[in-house]
Amino acid sequence: MNKYYDFPNNPIIEALLDIQVKLPEGTPVTQLESFHEKIRKYFPEKQQRISTRSGITLMPEAATLPNEGVFDGYFLQSPDKKKIIQVRLDGFTYNKLKPYKDWEEFRNEAQALWNLYFQITTPVRIMRIALRYINRVEIPLPLKDIKEYLSTAPEIAPELPQIVNYFFMRLVIPNTDIQAVAVINQTLEGPTDDNKLPVIFDIDVFRDVDYTDNRAEIWTEFEKLHIFKNDIFFHSITEKTKELLRQR
Repeated sequence: MNKYYDFPNNPIIEALLDIQVKLPEGTPVTQLESFHEKIRKYFPEKQQRISTRSGITLMPEAATLPNEGVFDGYFLQSPDKKKIIQVRLDGFTYNKLKPYKDWEEFRNEAQALWNLYFQITTPVRIMRIALRYINRVEIPLPLKDIKEYLSTAPEIAPELPQIVNYFFMRLVIPNTDIQAVAVINQTLEGPTDDNKLPVIFDIDVFRDVDYTDNRAEIWTEFEKLHIFKNDIFFHSITEKTKELLRQR
């Protein structure tokens, strides 16, 4: 039985599933248009994706910082703008914005879209898989101690004032059992009009892989990443926070 569950007041504002690949040498970016043609009915909006490459050029007179924009794929968006696909020359990303229902629905949608991407682009190598979940939890004010709501939070020396107006914390945690890494970012937004303090809890879990075909094992590894993500979130919030998230 799954020891985790979905909250009625779901804090997830965005979920991303990402797969990085190497395509056959010389694959044109226009080949990705075939992907859009297959799903145009559900993702009608298309925008070019421009990646920026920066470098330093040393000249006799001065150093310059040229920015080179490279057209490397497309953003495809659903009519309600709640679902976004990135199809690129180096991979595939599926974004789902709030409302997020559950992992099973999100995974199944991403898997079907990935299979289509793989069929059209025929990657020669799959190199990295990742999940990223951005959570927003609104804590009621006044707040005496952030640790009433977060088990993973900045530690302030007891001799100092314990009230915090703002913080940004970044943690990088390896999980050797599944050969994965988590990058955790926490920060605060400004108070809301109804006197609540939003906490942003951003969890990015990823693993380097080396696959040469579209094997089912990829999705077994995604299940492990999802469990790792849940371990981080559920063990980083207190019962007081869980009670907030149970309220509709």
